[in-house]
Amino acid sequence: MKKDAAPMGQDRIVRRKLSDEVFDRLRAMMASGELPPGAPMPSERDLMERFGVGRPAVREALQHMHTMGLITISHGERSRVNELSADSVLSRVDDVARMLLSSEPEQLEHLKVARRMFECGLVRVAAQTATAKDVADLRDLVSQQRDQLDDAAAFVTTDMAFHARIAAISDNPILIATSQSLLRWLFHYHGLLLHWSGNEDVTLREHDHIIDLLEAHDDEAAVTAMQAHLDRSNTLYRHHH
Repeated sequence: MKKDAAPMGQDRIVRRKLSDEVFDRLRAMMASGELPPGAPMPSERDLMERFGVGRPAVREALQHMHTMGLITISHGERSRVNELSADSVLSRVDDVARMLLSSEPEQLEHLKVARRMFECGLVRVAAQTATAKDVADLRDLVSQQRDQLDDAAAFVTTDMAFHARIAAISDNPILIATSQSLLRWLFHYHGLLLHWSGNEDVTLREHDHIIDLLEAHDDEAAVTAMQAHLDRSNTLYRHHH
């Protein structure tokens, strides 16, 4: 039985830009280890000869790699391959994320929900695996906060460090980087400082309680405590105009 012919244009071959081809070749060289982190990139002339393309295609490909954070272009020096990590990748989207959050107020609510779900998962892991060192570090951070009651900005910075330290207990670089990105985006809202006054003592008590539960390895209670902590503190965040 004769098969139906494919619709017109379905298998059409799309001609790609030369710079896209150069980009793919260079990315493959990085993935294979031919261009490892820290290595200098070949000169434009070497790349032109190797791939049989002109200078514009090479320059466009290199600029694309620089924009993506794959390489660092320095004037007067050879470009170098960057060492990629979850944190370096996510930090590249900070400015775009902040623009999105500032231009669309409803996105702040989505961010609060995402952070709540994420941190409750992190605190469950932390309660299951926290060591004496983890607990001691967290208590030190709360102690620092107690010494910062007259400095709202420092208090908030240490608050971020407290939540980041809980994420670090997971020993998962992707979870740690994602947690730090969510915190950076959320604490971007300057209104937080305006609405923080008077809540410091409550925050300290809640932090102490969460640490006690981590030390006791009570994951269910730790999740409940973190949910209550974030539900209360979420009302402090205001959209930054």
